[in-house]
Amino acid sequence: MIIKLAGLIIDVKNKYSYFNDFCRGFEAEGKPHFTVEVPDKVMKKVIEENPDCSDGYLESLEIYRIICRKILKYDAMLMHCAAVAVDGEAYLFTAVSGTGKTTHIRLWAEKFGDRFLVVNGDKPILRMRNGKFFACGTPWRGKENYGHNVVAPIKAVCILERGETNEIEKIAPHEAISTVLTQTLRTSDMYEMEKMLVLTDKLLGSVPFYRLRCNMDPEAADVSYNGMQE
Repeated sequence: MIIKLAGLIIDVKNKYSYFNDFCRGFEAEGKPHFTVEVPDKVMKKVIEENPDCSDGYLESLEIYRIICRKILKYDAMLMHCAAVAVDGEAYLFTAVSGTGKTTHIRLWAEKFGDRFLVVNGDKPILRMRNGKFFACGTPWRGKENYGHNVVAPIKAVCILERGETNEIEKIAPHEAISTVLTQTLRTSDMYEMEKMLVLTDKLLGSVPFYRLRCNMDPEAADVSYNGMQE
């Protein structure tokens, strides 16, 4: 199956039909930038370690792991976050699991209505083109399945934390780097790691970062959006 993610055409040699259904809406034609196939020995091990999951589902996860390593060559990287867009500009929310990203997405949806769109609720691809970063939708979008096959320029990145009151502050790159690194791809390959660190550094240097402490009242959406306008 040939799909298109973040402007890259990918030839996926999948073995299970699950992947074809999973990637519906991301089909593409043309000369692939690269090919992806999960080795049989890897699939065998993954299936043995996850007996409660379907083989097709497990294959889809392994395919994305391979894709996220290969895209580094094309100035693109995975980031575990929720990417939403308002008026065509993307805002990224990242946090430790259980902090409330999904709830915050819903608050933004209620506030902005038709101006609002979820790019990807869990694992978007970030790609740098001509010095600017874009958030790109993918089929891998979390258990809520929030997302669309769209690309939007990134306006800001927000580190989400729980708080008694709603407050937001702009932070320096060095204050955000540890959080960002924990939400990106982990690889033992030296070239891939170096490429990922270079991209992370460029992201921190070109996109404003914020820290939002919020209590998930509707006011939180106003505070976060207004605080990220410059």
